[in-house]
Amino acid sequence: MTRSLPRPISAVTMAKADLDAASPGVRKRQTIGDLLAEARSRLDRLEPAQAMRALVDGALLIDTRSADLRRASGIIPGSVHVPLSVLFWRLDPSSDHDDPALSDLQRRIVLVCAHGYSSSLAAATLRDLGFGLATDLIGGFEAWAAAGLPIEPAPAEPT
Repeated sequence: MTRSLPRPISAVTMAKADLDAASPGVRKRQTIGDLLAEARSRLDRLEPAQAMRALVDGALLIDTRSADLRRASGIIPGSVHVPLSVLFWRLDPSSDHDDPALSDLQRRIVLVCAHGYSSSLAAATLRDLGFGLATDLIGGFEAWAAAGLPIEPAPAEPT
């Protein structure tokens, strides 16, 4: 009687099994589309004209785009630049790196990225951090510009 050897398990099969298995501390895998939809379901997202009104009414409009994009496309007058990589630390009053001018949990915050995707994820995270009025701009800076709303050149970066 001959015995057959077990078939080798491919790395792809193992990776899929790892994703499907419930690992301690790891949630079931979601796609970026799933995460985005969940984040947006928790936000009262603003059209460009609504974001302009919010800014006039005292909201903090935070531009998370890179310095290169800001130089190339301009900025929204009255916006504050906080790179996405440090956003949560600059705003969370419990971090040792917050900016007191930005860390008011009760203030309306409108995040702006280039196209309105990363700002949705970031606004949902700010909500998790206690910023109950955090939201983002539908379509991002591109939608603001397409709506013909004010844009000005980015200030020169310190060297």
